[in-house]
Amino acid sequence: MNILDKKELDEACNHYEKLEEKFGKEYTQYSLHNAHMQYEWVMSLAVHPNLLEVITAVLGPNIILLDSRFICKYSSTDVPHKDDTVPYVAWHQDIKYWGFEGGPVASVWLAFDNVDTENGVLQVIPGSHKQGILEHRSAGIPGNMLTANQEIPRNLVREEESVACPLTAGQMSVHDGLTVHASEPNMSSRRRCGFVIRYVPTTAYPVEDPVRPRSFPATVLVSGTDTFHHFQDHAPNFFKQEILINGK
Repeated sequence: MNILDKKELDEACNHYEKLEEKFGKEYTQYSLHNAHMQYEWVMSLAVHPNLLEVITAVLGPNIILLDSRFICKYSSTDVPHKDDTVPYVAWHQDIKYWGFEGGPVASVWLAFDNVDTENGVLQVIPGSHKQGILEHRSAGIPGNMLTANQEIPRNLVREEESVACPLTAGQMSVHDGLTVHASEPNMSSRRRCGFVIRYVPTTAYPVEDPVRPRSFPATVLVSGTDTFHHFQDHAPNFFKQEILINGK
């Protein structure tokens, strides 16, 4: 689905490229975590009307932004691969280490670049969200970009059923937090950059996870009202002021 028009996409890419210049590409490929708390332009993407129209249709009117991260796979000419280790994302389920229950999670991938099989397109296993949470272990192949280095054992993944999700820059895909998904290395000469955003309904609540304790320092109510208050609303001041001014 198209989310950003050309002007919006160009502005977002220009902002991102300034972060590349400021922090370096080795950092920006995975370490821009919860940037919506710091940059107004990032928050504007996370609450874009076209995007929230889809998310509220899936999760209902009352929505919390749980987490966000830029994931950028650069070509080897942009960011040389250390020790010949090529970045990839192993088969996993987003919800495994998120530390909450009481509702689904919708994971958005908003493409800044055209994404295809050459530069590491997202692959999903249709229907895998019906299997529940699968076993995860530490990945055996170096280069996994996931923070916990998690992967689902290959014998549990119906890889022959995988479907690629190519996108044109400005489009987005959405998958359930239980969907088994992965992405191969970027073997092209092009960048493959996207903004990943996770949303939950206000019915969701945090749970203790002894394997990987979690905190939620960047949760923001982005649609509707929250009568449950399971998560603190950490909305940055610039977002609060926008709500006051625009009456959103």
